[in-house]
Amino acid sequence: MAGSDIARAQDHRQNAPGEFDFYVLSLSWSPSFCEAAGEQRNSSRGVQTQCKGRPYSFVVHGLWPQYERGFPNYCQRPAPRLARNVMSSMLDLMPASGLIYNEWDKHGTCSGLGARAYFETIRKARAAVKIPAEYLDLSDPLTVAPAAIEEAFIKVNPGLSSSAISVTCDSRRLSEVRICMSKDLQFRACEEIDRRACRRDSVLMPPVRGG
Repeated sequence: MAGSDIARAQDHRQNAPGEFDFYVLSLSWSPSFCEAAGEQRNSSRGVQTQCKGRPYSFVVHGLWPQYERGFPNYCQRPAPRLARNVMSSMLDLMPASGLIYNEWDKHGTCSGLGARAYFETIRKARAAVKIPAEYLDLSDPLTVAPAAIEEAFIKVNPGLSSSAISVTCDSRRLSEVRICMSKDLQFRACEEIDRRACRRDSVLMPPVRGG
Protein backbone atom coordinates (compact mmCIF):
# COMPACT_ATOMS: atom_id res chain seq x y z
CA MET A 1 0.00 0.00 0.00
CA ALA A 2 0.93 3.64 -0.48
CA GLY A 3 2.41 4.89 2.77
CA SER A 4 3.76 3.73 6.13
CA ASP A 5 2.11 3.74 9.53
CA ILE A 6 4.25 6.75 10.42
CA ALA A 7 3.21 8.64 7.31
CA ARG A 8 -0.45 7.83 7.86
CA ALA A 9 -0.32 9.23 11.37
CA GLN A 10 1.00 12.59 10.18
CA ASP A 11 -2.29 13.97 8.88
CA HIS A 12 -4.55 15.62 11.43
CA ARG A 13 -7.65 14.52 9.48
CA GLN A 14 -6.75 10.89 10.09
CA ASN A 15 -9.62 8.61 9.08
CA ALA A 16 -12.29 11.32 8.81
CA PRO A 17 -14.56 10.13 5.95
CA GLY A 18 -14.37 12.39 2.92
CA GLU A 19 -11.44 14.38 4.28
CA PHE A 20 -8.61 13.55 1.89
CA ASP A 21 -6.66 15.15 -0.95
CA PHE A 22 -6.79 12.82 -3.94
CA TYR A 23 -7.37 9.27 -5.15
CA VAL A 24 -5.02 6.56 -6.35
CA LEU A 25 -6.51 4.23 -8.94
CA SER A 26 -4.59 0.97 -8.64
CA LEU A 27 -4.63 -1.35 -11.65
CA SER A 28 -3.28 -4.83 -10.97
CA TRP A 29 -1.68 -6.93 -13.73
CA SER A 30 -3.80 -10.01 -13.18
CA PRO A 31 -1.41 -12.55 -14.80
CA SER A 32 1.29 -11.58 -12.26
CA PHE A 33 -1.15 -11.96 -9.37
CA CYS A 34 -2.26 -15.36 -10.63
CA GLU A 35 1.27 -16.59 -11.26
CA ALA A 36 2.35 -15.54 -7.76
CA ALA A 37 -0.75 -17.16 -6.25
CA GLY A 38 0.05 -20.38 -8.12
CA GLU A 39 3.57 -20.41 -6.70
CA GLN A 40 2.08 -20.09 -3.22
CA ARG A 41 -0.54 -22.73 -4.01
CA ASN A 42 -3.16 -20.21 -3.00
CA SER A 43 -6.49 -21.72 -4.00
CA SER A 44 -8.91 -19.40 -2.22
CA ARG A 45 -12.23 -18.84 -3.93
CA GLY A 46 -11.23 -15.31 -4.93
CA VAL A 47 -8.05 -16.55 -6.58
CA GLN A 48 -9.97 -19.31 -8.35
CA THR A 49 -12.52 -16.79 -9.65
CA GLN A 50 -9.90 -14.41 -10.99
CA CYS A 51 -7.37 -16.94 -12.22
CA LYS A 52 -9.40 -19.91 -13.46
CA GLY A 53 -12.12 -18.05 -15.35
CA ARG A 54 -11.84 -15.80 -18.36
CA PRO A 55 -8.40 -14.26 -18.96
CA TYR A 56 -7.87 -10.84 -17.40
CA SER A 57 -5.21 -8.26 -18.14
CA PHE A 58 -5.36 -5.16 -15.94
CA VAL A 59 -8.05 -5.33 -13.27
CA VAL A 60 -8.97 -2.73 -10.68
CA HIS A 61 -7.37 -3.36 -7.30
CA GLY A 62 -8.95 -0.29 -5.80
CA LEU A 63 -9.55 3.44 -5.67
CA TRP A 64 -7.77 4.74 -2.59
CA PRO A 65 -8.30 8.08 -0.85
CA GLN A 66 -4.92 9.63 -0.05
CA TYR A 67 -3.41 12.50 1.89
CA GLU A 68 -0.45 14.39 0.46
CA ARG A 69 1.46 12.32 3.02
CA GLY A 70 0.01 8.97 3.98
CA PHE A 71 -3.56 7.77 3.66
CA PRO A 72 -6.67 6.98 5.70
CA ASN A 73 -8.17 3.53 6.06
CA TYR A 74 -11.03 1.77 7.82
CA CYS A 75 -12.77 5.09 8.44
CA GLN A 76 -15.98 3.47 9.78
CA ARG A 77 -15.85 0.55 12.17
CA PRO A 78 -17.87 -1.47 11.60
CA ALA A 79 -18.22 -0.52 7.95
CA PRO A 80 -21.77 -0.13 6.62
CA ARG A 81 -22.76 -3.43 5.09
CA LEU A 82 -22.11 -3.64 1.36
CA ALA A 83 -25.19 -4.85 -0.50
CA ARG A 84 -24.58 -8.01 -2.50
CA ASN A 85 -26.04 -6.51 -5.69
CA VAL A 86 -23.56 -3.62 -5.48
CA MET A 87 -20.71 -6.09 -5.05
CA SER A 88 -21.83 -8.25 -7.96
CA SER A 89 -22.16 -5.19 -10.22
CA MET A 90 -18.39 -4.66 -9.94
CA LEU A 91 -17.18 -8.16 -10.79
CA ASP A 92 -16.38 -7.18 -14.37
CA LEU A 93 -13.74 -4.73 -13.13
CA MET A 94 -12.75 -6.34 -9.82
CA PRO A 95 -13.09 -10.11 -10.39
CA ALA A 96 -13.20 -11.33 -6.78
CA SER A 97 -15.98 -10.73 -4.28
CA GLY A 98 -13.59 -10.74 -1.32
CA LEU A 99 -11.53 -7.97 -2.92
CA ILE A 100 -14.63 -5.81 -3.42
CA TYR A 101 -15.83 -6.24 0.16
CA ASN A 102 -12.34 -5.51 1.51
CA GLU A 103 -11.89 -2.41 -0.65
CA TRP A 104 -15.18 -1.02 0.63
CA ASP A 105 -14.30 -1.66 4.27
CA LYS A 106 -10.73 -0.36 4.04
CA HIS A 107 -10.91 2.44 1.46
CA GLY A 108 -14.50 3.10 0.43
CA THR A 109 -15.50 4.10 3.95
CA CYS A 110 -12.91 6.88 3.75
CA SER A 111 -14.34 8.38 0.56
CA GLY A 112 -17.27 10.09 2.24
CA LEU A 113 -19.55 8.43 -0.34
CA GLY A 114 -22.21 5.79 0.04
CA ALA A 115 -21.33 2.36 -1.29
CA ARG A 116 -23.15 2.68 -4.60
CA ALA A 117 -21.64 6.12 -5.27
CA TYR A 118 -18.16 4.94 -4.32
CA PHE A 119 -18.23 2.02 -6.72
CA GLU A 120 -19.73 4.23 -9.43
CA THR A 121 -16.72 6.49 -8.87
CA ILE A 122 -14.41 3.50 -9.31
CA ARG A 123 -16.13 2.71 -12.60
CA LYS A 124 -15.78 6.33 -13.76
CA ALA A 125 -12.12 6.42 -12.74
CA ARG A 126 -11.40 3.21 -14.63
CA ALA A 127 -13.26 4.52 -17.67
CA ALA A 128 -11.07 7.65 -17.62
CA VAL A 129 -7.91 5.56 -18.11
CA LYS A 130 -7.12 3.97 -21.44
CA ILE A 131 -5.04 0.79 -21.34
CA PRO A 132 -2.30 0.72 -24.01
CA ALA A 133 -3.30 -1.63 -26.81
CA GLU A 134 -0.16 -3.74 -26.49
CA TYR A 135 -1.21 -4.84 -23.00
CA LEU A 136 -4.83 -5.72 -23.68
CA ASP A 137 -4.22 -9.21 -25.03
CA LEU A 138 -0.59 -10.00 -24.26
CA SER A 139 -0.03 -13.51 -25.62
CA ASP A 140 3.67 -13.95 -24.80
CA PRO A 141 5.76 -13.07 -21.74
CA LEU A 142 7.14 -9.55 -21.99
CA THR A 143 10.18 -8.14 -20.24
CA VAL A 144 9.90 -4.38 -20.11
CA ALA A 145 11.30 -1.40 -18.23
CA PRO A 146 8.89 0.17 -15.72
CA ALA A 147 9.57 3.52 -17.40
CA ALA A 148 8.39 2.06 -20.71
CA ILE A 149 5.11 0.96 -19.11
CA GLU A 150 4.62 4.49 -17.77
CA GLU A 151 5.42 5.96 -21.18
CA ALA A 152 2.89 3.66 -22.87
CA PHE A 153 0.14 4.83 -20.51
CA ILE A 154 1.13 8.49 -20.89
CA LYS A 155 1.08 8.20 -24.67
CA VAL A 156 -2.56 7.07 -24.82
CA ASN A 157 -3.92 9.19 -21.93
CA PRO A 158 -3.84 12.92 -22.70
CA GLY A 159 -3.06 14.93 -19.59
CA LEU A 160 -1.31 12.06 -17.78
CA SER A 161 2.28 12.88 -16.82
CA SER A 162 5.12 10.89 -15.29
CA SER A 163 4.50 12.63 -11.96
CA ALA A 164 0.98 11.15 -11.80
CA ILE A 165 1.75 7.49 -12.44
CA SER A 166 3.93 4.85 -10.82
CA VAL A 167 4.62 1.19 -11.51
CA THR A 168 5.07 -1.32 -8.69
CA CYS A 169 6.66 -4.76 -8.84
CA ASP A 170 7.51 -7.80 -6.77
CA SER A 171 10.92 -9.47 -6.96
CA ARG A 172 10.64 -9.80 -10.74
CA ARG A 173 7.11 -9.23 -12.04
CA LEU A 174 4.98 -6.18 -12.75
CA SER A 175 2.47 -5.85 -9.90
CA GLU A 176 0.43 -2.70 -10.45
CA VAL A 177 0.12 0.57 -12.29
CA ARG A 178 -1.04 3.33 -9.92
CA ILE A 179 -2.51 6.54 -11.27
CA CYS A 180 -3.21 9.61 -9.15
CA MET A 181 -6.47 11.47 -9.72
CA SER A 182 -8.16 14.46 -8.15
CA LYS A 183 -11.52 14.08 -6.45
CA ASP A 184 -13.13 14.97 -9.79
CA LEU A 185 -11.02 12.25 -11.46
CA GLN A 186 -8.52 14.42 -13.31
CA PHE A 187 -4.91 13.24 -13.48
CA ARG A 188 -2.71 14.97 -10.91
CA ALA A 189 0.83 14.75 -9.56
CA CYS A 190 1.57 12.75 -6.41
CA GLU A 191 5.16 12.77 -5.23
CA GLU A 192 4.77 10.26 -2.41
CA ILE A 193 3.21 7.60 -4.65
CA ASP A 194 5.94 8.14 -7.22
CA ARG A 195 8.64 7.67 -4.58
CA ARG A 196 7.35 4.16 -3.89
CA ALA A 197 7.65 3.03 -7.50
CA CYS A 198 9.48 -0.07 -8.73
CA ARG A 199 13.24 0.54 -8.96
CA ARG A 200 14.09 -2.46 -11.14
CA ASP A 201 15.55 -1.95 -14.60
CA SER A 202 13.01 -4.36 -16.04
CA VAL A 203 9.99 -6.40 -14.97
CA LEU A 204 8.27 -9.46 -16.37
CA MET A 205 4.68 -9.26 -17.58
CA PRO A 206 3.34 -12.84 -17.73
CA PRO A 207 0.94 -13.30 -20.66
CA VAL A 208 -2.81 -12.96 -20.43
CA ARG A 209 -3.31 -16.37 -22.02
CA GLY A 210 -1.23 -19.52 -21.73
CA GLY A 211 0.77 -18.18 -18.79
